[in-house]
Amino acid sequence: MDSIDEQSLIKSARAFDHSVLGVIYDRYSPMLYRYAMRLLGDQSLAEECVAETFSRFLKSLRAGQGPENHLQAYLFRIAHNWITDAYRRQIPLSLELMDSLPGEERLPVENQVSTTLEIRQVQMALRLLTSDQRVVISLRFLEGWSHEEIAVVLNKPVGAIRALQFRALNRLRELLLVDE
Repeated sequence: MDSIDEQSLIKSARAFDHSVLGVIYDRYSPMLYRYAMRLLGDQSLAEECVAETFSRFLKSLRAGQGPENHLQAYLFRIAHNWITDAYRRQIPLSLELMDSLPGEERLPVENQVSTTLEIRQVQMALRLLTSDQRVVISLRFLEGWSHEEIAVVLNKPVGAIRALQFRALNRLRELLLVDE
């Protein structure tokens, strides 16, 4: 059932097919969790974000709304809005990059310390970016999304996404080179 295309998923979800709603959850919740975890840096907040994303998705379906297409982008848009609200509530931000480092436990202690310090520098630099810039960097480089997919989530033109990425990378470069 995992090979069902997005259009079929959306159609069945609108009919509240419980097995398809489960497939949607199984397919998209890990991605949403990683995204929320990277931007929020807190496991319980990331879990809350995923739960609230699916709750809002179901409410939109009940109201006869919801996505016509681009289900993944629709779900990420809900998560993005929740995370933006979390920023507004001034939840402390952190970026969990350690999880994405392969084989870190095999590094010598000196390298682990150095790596940890570098990650903290990147975390601090990311906090100085705008919310949209953080989202673009996270989705583009940590999730591997295209500019077009990010544009749908942020509801911005593709050119604006490219500009956000360009500005974010330049700002990160400035911030990280100053620290060296």
